[in-house]
Amino acid sequence: MNRQHSELIELLEPVVTALGYEMLGIEYFRQKDGSMLRLYIDNDAGITIDDCTRVNHQVIGVLDVHDPIKEKYFLEISSPGLDRPLFTLEQFQRFIGEKVKMKLREKVEDRRKIKGVIKAVEETAVLISDDGVDYLIPADAIDSAHLVPEL
Repeated sequence: MNRQHSELIELLEPVVTALGYEMLGIEYFRQKDGSMLRLYIDNDAGITIDDCTRVNHQVIGVLDVHDPIKEKYFLEISSPGLDRPLFTLEQFQRFIGEKVKMKLREKVEDRRKIKGVIKAVEETAVLISDDGVDYLIPADAIDSAHLVPEL
């Protein structure tokens, strides 16, 4: 898990934190017309468009100066939303008892996708219960994870 781009995290997290926000994580992926760099931010009061704009201005400046991404890319600053992405074991810990859906990099008990309730977080793994069956998912096997909102 957390195959995030450590250079980008080290560069941008202090900027986001200095503005009074928590940087939840980064998504970076290539698209046909350029790469996408998405930063998820949060704070206790929630996130507004003005918050995203404020962070965007500061992050753009840092990225322009340090130039860590050589190809064309689009920057997006986002709130976590109802289907909040989870990037770290600490974030899983905060949401014990909540339903989560995961895509895995490698199969765990012949499954690449798991949807269930977060039961526990261990040092290097997350325990998920799906229909009464428990799965211990190594953090390194998690490609992406999102909370499943109760509607």
